[in-house]
Amino acid sequence: METMKAIRIHKYGGPDALVLEDAPRPGITDDEVLVKVYAAAVNPIDWKVRAGYLEDMLPIKLPIIPGWDFSGVVEETGSSVADLNPGDEVYALSDITRDGSCAEYIAVKAGIVAMKPRSVDHIQAASVPLAGLTAWQALFDMGGLEKGQRVLVHAAAGGVGSFAVQFAQNRGAYVIGTASAKNRDYLLELGADEVIDYSVTPFEDEVADVDLVLDTMSGEVQDRSWKVLRKGGILVSALGPPDAEKAKEHGARGVPVFVQPDSAQLAEIARLIDDGTVRTNVTEVLSLEEAGRAHELSETHHVRGKIVLKII
Repeated sequence: METMKAIRIHKYGGPDALVLEDAPRPGITDDEVLVKVYAAAVNPIDWKVRAGYLEDMLPIKLPIIPGWDFSGVVEETGSSVADLNPGDEVYALSDITRDGSCAEYIAVKAGIVAMKPRSVDHIQAASVPLAGLTAWQALFDMGGLEKGQRVLVHAAAGGVGSFAVQFAQNRGAYVIGTASAKNRDYLLELGADEVIDYSVTPFEDEVADVDLVLDTMSGEVQDRSWKVLRKGGILVSALGPPDAEKAKEHGARGVPVFVQPDSAQLAEIARLIDDGTVRTNVTEVLSLEEAGRAHELSETHHVRGKIVLKII
């Protein structure tokens, strides 16, 4: 049996539950590809899975390899795969119920894989899929964002938020972001029209008549967000279904976004990156051996941009 280096979780717990060890190299079925992983991003979902917070929600069987964002090179293709070849540089969001990308190889369905952006390296490309698809699906699939509408993006300097600001601006929306003062200039560079320092000013005192709120915070931030929506506006939450009673009370709608792999959307995002419309932001690059440190950083909720593990 061929093996590979991988991070595995054998039992739920803290960062020390991440074990670097030899694991079986995955095989593939007819409709899958084996990808040699060059880089894998770390997202909040990773440490929530590791800690067992999602044990009752997701059909995950331990031990599992975490990490579901990756960029790499196709090593092998299944017999029914026609549009991918060994040597292709690809990126994807993989199936969260299967072994992930914190390993030297990953097996994925060919249909969820897209060619990586040509203009960036694997580290930058790996930072895109989960955050980029979450932002895209929240704004456009769930929120129906259109040119000229007003959108409020919470935690706008984070992984999802920074993509949402750029996608919304490119679509012609008026973009307002909440962030700390240190991220103001960064968000203005990304295309935000207004940036509200949440530590100084309650956003609901500054914002009104918003068509769409992208909520990546939940809790009291979500509760206060209903006040800024226009009648008929929509709040899209990346952290589970919003409060239906509060939505009704404010004459608004609330919907969750549960990110799904989508190769066509990744191809469109890659095009936007390659033509300079959208930029990536990786703030920490660590090794596979430093996966625990990456989880610790992610858990602070104060990382601007993305954390990526460099595997090759």
